Parts: sequence; C-alpha cells; structure tokens
Amino acid sequence: MFMTSALLCSARPQTAPTLAADLLAAGMAVCATVEDCSKLVQAVVLHAPDVVVCDLALPTAAWFQALHMVGQTVPCPLLVFTHDADASHMQQAVDSGVHAYVVHGYGANRLRPLIHLAQARFQKERQQREAFEGMATRFEERKAVDRAKGILMRAQSLSDDDAFRALRSAAMSSNQRMGQLSQHIIQSAHFAEAVNRSGQLRMLSQRLVKLHLLLAAGVQPVHHAALLQDSLQWVDGNFALLRKNLSQPTYGDLLEQVAQTWEQLKTALAQGSTDAVEQQAEALLLGAERLTTSLESSGSAAPLHVLNLAGRQRMLSQRFSKYALLALVGEGAVVDLAQASMHAAQREFEEALTYLNGIPLSTPDIHGALAAAGVAWLQMVAAAQAAQRLAPAKRGARLEELAAGSETLLGLFEQLSTHYERSMQMLLGQP
Repeated sequence: MFMTSALLCSARPQTAPTLAADLLAAGMAVCATVEDCSKLVQAVVLHAPDVVVCDLALPTAAWFQALHMVGQTVPCPLLVFTHDADASHMQQAVDSGVHAYVVHGYGANRLRPLIHLAQARFQKERQQREAFEGMATRFEERKAVDRAKGILMRAQSLSDDDAFRALRSAAMSSNQRMGQLSQHIIQSAHFAEAVNRSGQLRMLSQRLVKLHLLLAAGVQPVHHAALLQDSLQWVDGNFALLRKNLSQPTYGDLLEQVAQTWEQLKTALAQGSTDAVEQQAEALLLGAERLTTSLESSGSAAPLHVLNLAGRQRMLSQRFSKYALLALVGEGAVVDLAQASMHAAQREFEEALTYLNGIPLSTPDIHGALAAAGVAWLQMVAAAQAAQRLAPAKRGARLEELAAGSETLLGLFEQLSTHYERSMQMLLGQP
C-alpha cells in the first residue's frame, strides 16, 4: 500500500518530541532522520521523500541554506515546525523555499493538513515555475526563429515570408520544432563562418609569401604591394572576428598560438628575409590548419568538411604559385624542394577538385564556379610550366600570367566558399 514518505530533520532541542511517531500514526513513512544540516541535500537525493518535515526549535542560517539547496537541487515540499517567531527568519524561510513554516502550532491532529498544505503550495509553485519556463522557452525560440530567418534571408536572398515558409517546411520535414531547427541553423552558420575565416588564414599565409616573392622579382610592384597590404589587413580583420565569435575556453589557446605566429610573420615581412618569411608562413599555415580542423569537427561534420575542403583549395592555389615562383628564382636544393612541393600542391588541388565536382552538394552557382575554377587552374599550371622553359630574362610575361591566374583562382574559390557557406544543406546540417 502506498504511503507518503517523509524525511525528518530534527535538531536539538526538539519542539515536537513525538513527531516521528505522529507521522507514522498519520500514515506517513519516515524514510530517514537527519540531524546535521550539511547532510540534508545528500539525504534527499538518496531517499527521494515526498515531503521534508523539519523540527527546528531555532533554525540557523546553515539550515536555511541547506533548505535552499534542496529547492535548487531536488525540489520537494518543505514543512518546518519551530518555536522561532522572528519575522526576519520567517522571511528567510520563504526565501529558502519553505512551503509551511509553523510557529508554536504543532499538534498531531494538524499534521496531515499541514503536510497537505505544503504539498499543495509545492505543486502550485512547480506549476508556476513550469509555466514561466515554458514562456521563457517560447520567447527564446521566437528570438531564434527571427535570427534564423535573417540568416536565410541573407544567405538565400529570400523575403521575410519566404524565409519563414522555408524554415517551417524544413522543420516539418525533419520532425523538429521551428525553434529547435532555428537554433541548429544559427549554430551551423556560426561554425561555417568560423571555418571559412580560419581557412582564409591558411590561404593568406601562402599568398603573403607569393606576393613577397613577386615584389622581390620586380613583377608589377605597385599592384602586388597593394595586394600585400590588403592581405595584411585581411589577416588582422579575421583575427578580430574570430576572437569576438569563438569560445575562449574552447578555442582560445589554438587561436592565440596562431596569432603569435602571425606577429612573427609580420616582423619577417618587414625585415624582408625570404627564408624567415617562408618559415613563419609555414608555421602560420600549420596553426591555422589545426584551428580549422577543430572547428570543423565541432559542427555538422559533412557539410563543414565540404566547406573546409573548398576553402583549402584557396590555400593550394596560392601554395602552388608560391612554389612555382621559388622554383624559378631559387638556386640549388631550394629549386628541387620547391618543385617537389609544387607537384604535391598540384596533386592535392586536383584530387579535391575532382571530389567537389562529384558530390551532391551543388547549385547552379556552385557548378558554374567549379567549372570556371577548373579552366583557371589549367591556365595557371600551363603558365608555370611555360615560365620554367624560358630563360630568366624572358619570364616576365609568364610570371605576370602566373600571378594573375593565382588571384583568379583565389577569387573563384572565395565565391565557392561563400556559396557553400550559405547553402541550405550547410545551414540545415544535411550531408
């Protein structure tokens, strides 16, 4: 037969010496007795009573704190019998979540009604709390829906009504609440932007070396000096955005390692040493790769992998052109190493391009940009090969063609990265 279980708290001197017996006589089962307030929460967790009945002649601050912790940890009806008529302590009792605070009023015949009163107040309090939490949840979900609509409007060029209909349709097809799906879209957009921005750092590490080499070779110095300054500002802007948007406890160490390397690369660029610039650029590339991979693994893996791969093509286009230049202007072992690295970059780029052309995540814009990128890649490779066949004095036009081709590829894969970042598959986390 079901009996209401009670956890009895009793601190000497007692106000109700027969309380335990009276609880049993009233049909209550005393599951345990606690005399030390420090053990109250543990006892409530262990025994899960229907009601906590306290016999406290003069409740202390420690007991009020313990009762408050019960309400925060494992809420249940709290009934206190006491001799303490201090009004300030009554307020403390209310603030601590006590549902019935009985002063000089204990009596066996009143025990069951008082327990029922505490239970009724507890139920009312729980209903109010659930209603408030439900209202807060609906308010937060409404805010999330508005943010998700804004993301879809910008990414897909939709009107407010069309974005809402797209969101509602996607929620229905995935059997999710609109608020739940909206939170997913917000998170997907957050990680997609972070992956794209950190991926740009990889590319910029290689672009900066390429531009440094072009300036050293005297190829269109005014134009490439301007691109170099643009790249410096681009890196600084990305660091500012990533510091603002990424979780410091989760990614702060990775980001700051990359930032320290960036400061060393800026110093090397200012000093003009090609060896130092190349060394620090490779360190920056490695750190940015770690950060980007970590971000990719934290989000929707399949679409973020595609975005990361497309972003990596930007880096490989700059890396190929950098090593093509080093092979042309270097000497001895530097030439052999540069040629080997150039061929490795070419192999990686072409494998990734084949993969991107074969996956279902595509739109007319993506398809067109991939086709254009394929043509631009072949033209840049041809320019690099043609330059190698010419004498140093006759390479000027081919070097300009190589530089222009690498910038064209960079622009095309910037567009592709944007298309992937804003695709519905990316935002919805679909493979």
